[in-house]
Amino acid sequence: MADPILHIKDGYFFEFPKFLVHHHYDRLSDVPKFLTKAYPEVRDPKVFEQAMAGKVLIPQPFGEIKNLNEAEPGNFCISRFMALELFAALFLIVVCTRFAHRSRTGDRARGSLWNFLEAVLLFIRDDIAKPAIGHHDADRFVPLLWTMFLFILTCNLMGLLPWIGTPTGAFGATLALAAVTLLTGMISGMRRFGPIGFWLHYVPHMDLPALLKPLILPLVFVLEIGGSLIRHAVLGVRLLANMAAGHLVLLSILGMITIAAETSRNGQYATVTVLAVIGSALLSCLELFVAFLQAYVFTFLSALFIGAAIHEH
Repeated sequence: MADPILHIKDGYFFEFPKFLVHHHYDRLSDVPKFLTKAYPEVRDPKVFEQAMAGKVLIPQPFGEIKNLNEAEPGNFCISRFMALELFAALFLIVVCTRFAHRSRTGDRARGSLWNFLEAVLLFIRDDIAKPAIGHHDADRFVPLLWTMFLFILTCNLMGLLPWIGTPTGAFGATLALAAVTLLTGMISGMRRFGPIGFWLHYVPHMDLPALLKPLILPLVFVLEIGGSLIRHAVLGVRLLANMAAGHLVLLSILGMITIAAETSRNGQYATVTVLAVIGSALLSCLELFVAFLQAYVFTFLSALFIGAAIHEH
């Protein structure tokens, strides 16, 4: 991969250090088809073997890929972020199921993981859901908010692990989460106020002359609907931007080592390397904080939007 930006983008492979993963292509028939199709002029399988060193392709039972980062048009392929999201979901199912079984006994929390989960879940219920949605309605939405927070946090923390990736660094993941918030608010609001009453509540009460109402109220309605859609879109973009930005900064700092190795003289390479490693370590600590912060911000704003959708005022 000549473009270093591709290391933080989604793709159809996992990449590890080259010495850990080796491929042996004795014949062109052993080479993945998308490679021989993309480079028909290359006839030596060893060239592909060197290019694929360190890369582990994700099996594609439902389609074919065009290259390491693109699928063939009309094909459904499983990307790295999709696989990580599925892993995060299964991991949370196992952990939370065990937590629920232990909680039913009424025993006090034991162990760091159980105490962490209990503290986080109580915080989301008491300090996010109830103030934002209301004590009478919060309990219905607490499971959704719990799931959002834990899923986003798990995906964010994956980005701090070597050779994995951050699923919340893709538009598909963050906008899908924002769409869940939007649909939850719309469906809940329609169930409370009716399909027509819910949309009418987007237009605030305004003392206007009879001649101006047909002109002003439709415009206000369109602006309110557009504002709601924009708020939810920004909800997804904010999460993506914060997670991707940190990795871009890390990439820039570590890239200084490569630049220094090619251009520096008189021991400057050692100085740049030490400073870059220290800077990336400190920034990684900040990224750990950001992982928790962005999960909290997304959950808090989701609770606010849901609360606004189910309350007339």
